[in-house]
Amino acid sequence: MALPTVAYPTYELDLPSNGKSIKYRPFLVKEEKVLLLALESGDEKQVTNAVKDLIKNCVLTRIKVESLPSFDLEYIFLKIRAASIGETITLTVTCLDDNETQVETKININEVEVYKAEGHSNKIIFDTDFGIVMKYPSMQEFVDREFLQKEMKTEEVYDFISTSIEQIFQGEEIYDESTTSKKEFKEFLEKLTTKQFEQIQKFYQTAPKLQHKFSVTNPNTGEESEYTIEGLQNFFA
Repeated sequence: MALPTVAYPTYELDLPSNGKSIKYRPFLVKEEKVLLLALESGDEKQVTNAVKDLIKNCVLTRIKVESLPSFDLEYIFLKIRAASIGETITLTVTCLDDNETQVETKININEVEVYKAEGHSNKIIFDTDFGIVMKYPSMQEFVDREFLQKEMKTEEVYDFISTSIEQIFQGEEIYDESTTSKKEFKEFLEKLTTKQFEQIQKFYQTAPKLQHKFSVTNPNTGEESEYTIEGLQNFFA
């Protein structure tokens, strides 16, 4: 006799990057198992494939997840995990008034959103009609940061930034991947002034990110402390 068919609930979310509505389902036990085994192995390729496959399988809307910016992927993974394991997570925080008392607090994942800094743009103007357009970190960077927790060395940082330049513009001239090599992009980056490079750093510092603000009361003093948590990993610390 055939076993019963398992029905999966479906949910919807709006992508923070463009507002597009997508449907998703919880991850299955076998999908979680593959991810956990990959994380235990420490093998970068296995982890990358497991994360990609899990997100691809759970997102039911036709969309190229590899090209989504990392803040979209953070948001999607957080929502998938909530649908799969539970919408409430418990964090332990240290009260700020005495830096000693620890308090448990519950956070509803449905209240967590992607914060977009006012004035942030991926178009960086260096001077009047001269500047660059940046690409946001995507799937591989998402996996490296959130699951492999890789730290980039100085040379890797410059390589990463140079490959994240979508185009350079000056007046009517536009230089992109169709006209410019990776080597040329890196040479361009290295010729920028420190002030111009700081504008690129600000792009990353102000890029959209998961963020949630909450407060707790110290049971010993009655004083209230406010907290802000950012980034996927910090929601499961």
